[in-house]
Amino acid sequence: MKNILSLLIIIFSLNSSAQEFSMELLKNKTPRNIGPGGMSGRVTSIDVVHSNPDIMFSGTASGGLWKSTSGGIKWTPIFENEATASIGAIAIQQSNPSVIWVGTGEGNPRNSLNGGYGIYKSLDGGKNWLLMGLEKTRHIHRVIIHPTNPDIVYAAAIGSPWGEHKERGVYKTINGGETWTKILYTNPKSGAADLVMDPQNPNKLVAAMWEHKRDPWFFSSGGEGSGMYITYDGGETWKQKTSEEGLPDGELGRIGIAIAQNKPEIIYALIEANKNGLYKSMDGGDTWKLVSENMDEIGNRPFYYAEIYVDPQNENRLFSIFTYVNVSEDGGKSFNQLMPAYGVSNGIHPDHHAWWIHPTNGNFMVDGNDGGMNITKDGGSTWRFIGNLPVAQFYHINVDNEIPYNVYGGMQDNGSWRGPAYIWRSQGIRNSYWQEISFGDGFDVIPDKDDSRYGWTMSQQGFVSRYDWKTGNNYSVRPTHPEPEINLRFNWNAAINIDPNENNTIYFGSQFVHKSTDKGETWSIISSDLTTNNPEKLNQHNSGGLTMDATGAENHCTILVIEPSEVETDMLWVGTDDGRIHYTQNGGQDWTEVTKNIKGLPKGSWIPQIKASKNVKGEALLVANDYRRFNFTPYVYRTNNYGKTWDRIVDGSDVTSYALSIIEDPEEPNLLFLGTDDGLYISIDKGDKWTKWTKGFPTVSVKDLIIHPREHDLIIGTFGRAAWVLDDIRPLRAIAKNKDLLKEKIHLFTPPTAYQAAYQQPTGSRFGGDALFNGENRGSGAKFSFYLYREEVAKEEEEVKKLEPEVKNSKIKWDSIQLKIYDGDRLIRTLKKKTPKENGIHTWTWYMDEKGTQSPSKKLKESKREPSGVSVLPGNYTTVLSYGDQVSKTRITIENDPRITRNQEASLEIYEVLKEMEDLKKVTANAVKQLAESKKIVSKFLDRLTEKNKGDYAENVEKCNKIKEKIDAILALYFGKEDTRQGITNTPEVSVIDRYRTASYYIGTRQNGMTETEHILLKQAKEALSEALKSTNLFFETEWVDFKLKMENIKFTDFETIKTFKINK
Repeated sequence: MKNILSLLIIIFSLNSSAQEFSMELLKNKTPRNIGPGGMSGRVTSIDVVHSNPDIMFSGTASGGLWKSTSGGIKWTPIFENEATASIGAIAIQQSNPSVIWVGTGEGNPRNSLNGGYGIYKSLDGGKNWLLMGLEKTRHIHRVIIHPTNPDIVYAAAIGSPWGEHKERGVYKTINGGETWTKILYTNPKSGAADLVMDPQNPNKLVAAMWEHKRDPWFFSSGGEGSGMYITYDGGETWKQKTSEEGLPDGELGRIGIAIAQNKPEIIYALIEANKNGLYKSMDGGDTWKLVSENMDEIGNRPFYYAEIYVDPQNENRLFSIFTYVNVSEDGGKSFNQLMPAYGVSNGIHPDHHAWWIHPTNGNFMVDGNDGGMNITKDGGSTWRFIGNLPVAQFYHINVDNEIPYNVYGGMQDNGSWRGPAYIWRSQGIRNSYWQEISFGDGFDVIPDKDDSRYGWTMSQQGFVSRYDWKTGNNYSVRPTHPEPEINLRFNWNAAINIDPNENNTIYFGSQFVHKSTDKGETWSIISSDLTTNNPEKLNQHNSGGLTMDATGAENHCTILVIEPSEVETDMLWVGTDDGRIHYTQNGGQDWTEVTKNIKGLPKGSWIPQIKASKNVKGEALLVANDYRRFNFTPYVYRTNNYGKTWDRIVDGSDVTSYALSIIEDPEEPNLLFLGTDDGLYISIDKGDKWTKWTKGFPTVSVKDLIIHPREHDLIIGTFGRAAWVLDDIRPLRAIAKNKDLLKEKIHLFTPPTAYQAAYQQPTGSRFGGDALFNGENRGSGAKFSFYLYREEVAKEEEEVKKLEPEVKNSKIKWDSIQLKIYDGDRLIRTLKKKTPKENGIHTWTWYMDEKGTQSPSKKLKESKREPSGVSVLPGNYTTVLSYGDQVSKTRITIENDPRITRNQEASLEIYEVLKEMEDLKKVTANAVKQLAESKKIVSKFLDRLTEKNKGDYAENVEKCNKIKEKIDAILALYFGKEDTRQGITNTPEVSVIDRYRTASYYIGTRQNGMTETEHILLKQAKEALSEALKSTNLFFETEWVDFKLKMENIKFTDFETIKTFKINK
């Protein structure tokens, strides 16, 4: 626990600050979701409104709940701020589809499952949610609503596989969730794996109880708590079905149940037993017969797949969804594969967990699997993949140093990927911009620092590969042991890292630390077994229970993390899945264990991360968790003396769920980011206080964090909502370094380098519609972040409004802010806007342009905005932000697009010519403005003459009309003749503006300096303008003077001073 001194420091700092650090200050600084959506994540539950099937709901394993009102074209997340993002079941009240029930905690108890927090209810279609209890059940796999009395709801709680607990079984409410009664329970290891209701008798339900237990090192399915139960009185009493009614002898495991809606006396059961099989009842569940034992057809992994569904209108059409989806047309006797997966161009992702069939149209089905969601309207002949559900489950996240840089990571069941953090293209970050670089369950990806085309990816059980993302020419570099009798143990999510001081050196973890100094071609072992090597935890080959499942997911006594130090050569930290922590300072010749020095950490805890300080030797952060043993407490520690002592900086009073990841800002140690199972947290005081990031970022498991070394972005790898980027954390760094900054009224932070990038249209198609995923791109331009603190400004502004004008003008004004940009001492741009209403961090964009001149216009209009001018040259610029009497300064660097080679002298030449063109534009605008003002005066005279006796002033009226015609003729020299015909018209004459625009376009797009073409176009533009100015000046010197005299004779004196125009040499 944190010491009292730290608490007193916090209290003192809060009392002395003008403003406390909170999410309210960061509401305008939100992370961007960059996807991908094309490689989605596990969909666990689906429901659709029967009366309007365009309204769909998709529940995901760890990415929350999503809603579509367009038949799956567009999706919106609607479960963003609840306590959990893991959805186990969805049930729509079909009599009133605004009412939705959601059971949280997925029902697929693999090693990577996410837990829930009870059952929720919405009364407005998912806009708002009420927690209705059952928080300790942790996993709810089914929710069923009574068809005629919606106050009656059943919840099948499968419970947590990680522990034994009594809060599992079948629950019932009769008052809409206000209270719940447990109506079926067998033992603390057993939960309700399935629950179906007779469509003709809602008091009849069939339940499947399942005894199962998962440990970090073993999984067991089956036991005395498993079985099938039927009630005919709404759960008051239950009868267990056994071998006497035809079910298998002996212990049972997981059972999946399906009831025919058109003939509810027909019920199917997929039963895990000593011999797995598909069973069928023709009498409503009283008696059962074995239909099939072919596991290739009915399903091969009961713990992960035990879902069967019957076509609501055809009792003989049965779907078994497991690795593949198989369909039977003969009541389960034989099956055929419904949809392809591999080796075809129209494959559907395998590993299926959710299925929905339209109640009156069996051709309309929706599938949910480990790769997302698919929809068919023709019974499965063709499928539409939903490519805009960004619910990918990243285990790890990494970056390269390209410009723009790329994000890398491995996903649960979905390989390893590379995608852009931002793009210099229009629109968003599309799925097509992401590239899968390696297959399998993806974990760590390590780009080669010498050339990011290459690197290393890791999939389950230590299968590490050297990749080439451009060609796919990957090959294995998995370590082996020189002694054949020694078996290497690799964790499902094994440790890999690159030496920060030697790019050829990488490390990999089994029970030993492996080192390669030639990028993985050869390996040496530099440690003894650093795990407990506990034989009781090395029995993975027998894992599974009734059905073997020795996939390596339970491999234990293995190394999880290898962390080299940046500031100390040959120093490594190592953490294991059985709770051991070691370090070496001599490249592995000697190892020191510091496990026992960590106070308060349960023995044998999981150590997923150790982060060595990038500045201080011997200092590190350590993340541990123990949820795999039913302990959901967060544990994060810091050492500054090589592990001799550890200070706990995160416990249950700081965050609400267990910890998964952490990162310290490399420049400011006070700034920390923490990832937990329920989201992202930030500390600006070295971990004394933590604040959950609730603005623009959902509840989701945050598995990994990294800060980009050049661009200072925080990249967030989530297990359920893909990858996110929090652009430019330097404002947070500045606040963490100096908390008194929050007392300032205005503060301009150091901005990121801005690039004058060339932009392209998207690849594939410019017009993508709504079904195409677009990750949020970083906006163009130079981005400035500033902090604003308004005190009682609103009240002061109201008082200022009441003052006399001369007093008001002398008062300091707080209603606007302005940003001035200087090139040396030369002011080149002034941007203004209203003062933001909210305190906190805000962003302002400068598009790297100088002040320009107003464009020529035949209409008289005044613009309060400073016009945009030529683009600035690359270089350093001073920026000054002012607010009232407060000023804050900084510098910004502008650079060329690094992808494009530019000649500095040519760029300067173009810049100077464009400035000359701007002078032409200015004189044109001024001449045109004088003509437009003169025309307005003439129009005003005409109105006056019309009001008088028109006949007495006929000559003056005629004179006014002729002068207007003359002005229009001169304006036509600048703009071209006005064509009043409807449709698209084109004037053959080339105007001054045409000449100017053509010359400006050619000059502005030249990258190697002026050519003869541009010189000719510039000359033509000048000559055209010169001729137009001659006509303009001549008009005002002659005809306008005569007109003025005639008008003044009749007392019309509204004339302005006339100017003469010329081009500056």
